[in-house]
Amino acid sequence: MSVAAEKMAELLKLPMEVVTFGEEFDPIYVYYKNGDEEPIPIYCDKGGKFGMQEIYKALRNMMFVLSFHPKHSALKRIRKEVMLFS
Repeated sequence: MSVAAEKMAELLKLPMEVVTFGEEFDPIYVYYKNGDEEPIPIYCDKGGKFGMQEIYKALRNMMFVLSFHPKHSALKRIRKEVMLFS
């Protein structure tokens, strides 16, 4: 999952941070966070074993949808990039 999230962040030129806990957690979540705003969950693996391409596609789709939200207008400028990687 981290490979797909890292690839998405790199292609969109967004910073990425991996936060781990002392214990292993199932499921694993990916969040989008802008500055001091509350993080938004954009993907959950639900404890499954999904391939990198499936996870990447799900992340790309959520970033595209999020780019239309008025509160996240900064993502509007990366909308084309998200679609280019379809």
